[in-house]
Amino acid sequence: MRTKVAIIGAGPAGLLLGQLLHTYGIDNVILERQSPDYVLGRIRAGLLEEGTVALLDQVGAGARAHAEGLVHEGIELAFSGRRHRIDMKGATGKTVMIYGQTEVTLDLMNARKAAGLISVYEARDVQPHDFDGSHPRVTYVKDGVSHTIDCDFIAGCDGFHGVSRASVPSSAIEEFERIYPFGWLGILSDTPPVSHELIYSNHARGFALCTMRSTRRSRYYVQCSLDDHVDQWPDDRFWDELKRRLDQEAADSLVTGPSIEKSIAPLRSFVAEPMRFGRMFLCGDAAHIVPPTGAKGLNLAASDAHYLSSALREFYDEKSSAGLDAYSTKALARVWKAVRFSWWMTSMLHKFPDTGTIGARIQLAELDYVTQSQAAMTSLSENYVGLPF
Repeated sequence: MRTKVAIIGAGPAGLLLGQLLHTYGIDNVILERQSPDYVLGRIRAGLLEEGTVALLDQVGAGARAHAEGLVHEGIELAFSGRRHRIDMKGATGKTVMIYGQTEVTLDLMNARKAAGLISVYEARDVQPHDFDGSHPRVTYVKDGVSHTIDCDFIAGCDGFHGVSRASVPSSAIEEFERIYPFGWLGILSDTPPVSHELIYSNHARGFALCTMRSTRRSRYYVQCSLDDHVDQWPDDRFWDELKRRLDQEAADSLVTGPSIEKSIAPLRSFVAEPMRFGRMFLCGDAAHIVPPTGAKGLNLAASDAHYLSSALREFYDEKSSAGLDAYSTKALARVWKAVRFSWWMTSMLHKFPDTGTIGARIQLAELDYVTQSQAAMTSLSENYVGLPF
């Protein structure tokens, strides 16, 4: 098989990149080691920046998001038993949209299918080759048969544990990482959200987050130990702990119910530099991971796809490699700002085992400042709704 761009990974980064390339008339093939059902079964983020929604609109995959997504103009920060609203729209003129990553993935899958584009699921032993030369290729095994795709470029959109970044010689890449000393225990329940906007709670017992997927489905998180296991957290224990970490009004109005999904996610900040290696480019979680506190992971994948697709369009339409040469620098500039913001939100809201009572007091002083200063609220809002592409 021959194509212009071989995309490894059919998550949001790969699917959005594929659709953007298609709108520019650039042939592409997507390889994914899992099945479509497995990909759609991943419970992930659910907050979209305006720029991400605009990209979905650009590729004809935004209609359902506009019909079913929930537009939010602010968030609430809870500490010392009270909630304080941050008016993001008032500060920036922008909003965010609550719309699950699973739904984004489904919409992009359907758009790709409608366009008749090639996606190979359950592709085994996917390997990029010769990306340091002028004739890269990708090999894989499907139904016991080996295949080769000759291409002009490879896009590694296969996530943190994918083969793309792992195929780069260690001498050619630098990795920056911080592992946080806690995780998030999250549950999904078919219950009405406790608030129409997100509540981020700083509490002596640990962080909590109240969010949602719709007006009938809620997503809640509590900070937990990395040593915890899901089976140690029956639903009743989770609801009791969540209530303890909320203000009294929220605790009293919380509607509980059986969980339909429950998982523990570790938190890390990670960046790999550069994001280009010859004719292979990293995109999304393959190049960077942020703690979910700042709601940036999916949105960074979208901005990466935007930068890379624009650079490839410039290469094919204008016979210029300037965009490809600038891709890594341009993408990383936005990535590092999102890494900083996600780290700051995480540091301000979570209980850290090594900072003691002084750390807790500094957090409360920070929260008090953020909720009283218009400049601080504007800064938080600018980053939360998404910095310009």
